[in-house]
Amino acid sequence: MAVRSVVEQATQVLRRAILTGALAPGAEYSLRELAGMLDISFIPIREALRTLGGEGLVVMRPGRSAVVAPLGLADLRGIYRLRRALEPEIAARSCLLLSEAELDRLAELAAGSGAVAGTDDDPHVFHLALLAPAATTWDIRVLTPLWRAGERYVRIGFGRAGPGPAGHRRDGAAHGELVAAFRTRDPATVSAAVERDLARTEKIALAALT
Repeated sequence: MAVRSVVEQATQVLRRAILTGALAPGAEYSLRELAGMLDISFIPIREALRTLGGEGLVVMRPGRSAVVAPLGLADLRGIYRLRRALEPEIAARSCLLLSEAELDRLAELAAGSGAVAGTDDDPHVFHLALLAPAATTWDIRVLTPLWRAGERYVRIGFGRAGPGPAGHRRDGAAHGELVAAFRTRDPATVSAAVERDLARTEKIALAALT
């Protein structure tokens, strides 16, 4: 297996473990421990940690260790403050550009996913598709690390809330409501719907801090 593919695989596995809380916030791990967990050498682990450090998920220590970034209220509030500054405005423009065929596809995706967190699926594929027609490369560059950093809070909070099937259905319904708002082609309606969805997921994320 090529070194790059090993690094990418290690990054994906470690990212998932951090996002789900399997690697606990604030816990310190040596490169040796992480290499043993994944049964690979130090080099791809080090490269993976550099990527995750850039995403704000780990903090590298001098020597051969890394700390999983701790959870904090100020960080969470900052993540959502920035998302609120960007996403409603992009969505308001995007609703005028999305095709009916794409909205149909997203409605099916919303009905079939049924979860914002708690699975290995990337929940932001859906949100990115809603914003994509109006989003610039820089919008995506800024939003992607915010989504990933916030996702950790949401996934952990979602798990602690013990949502069960009813909770998953509520999340699927929330995605469906976003699609319905986009179908109106009304920027104000869409912007308000995105604001409500951000408030909803922030409330779930706050449960990660309790």
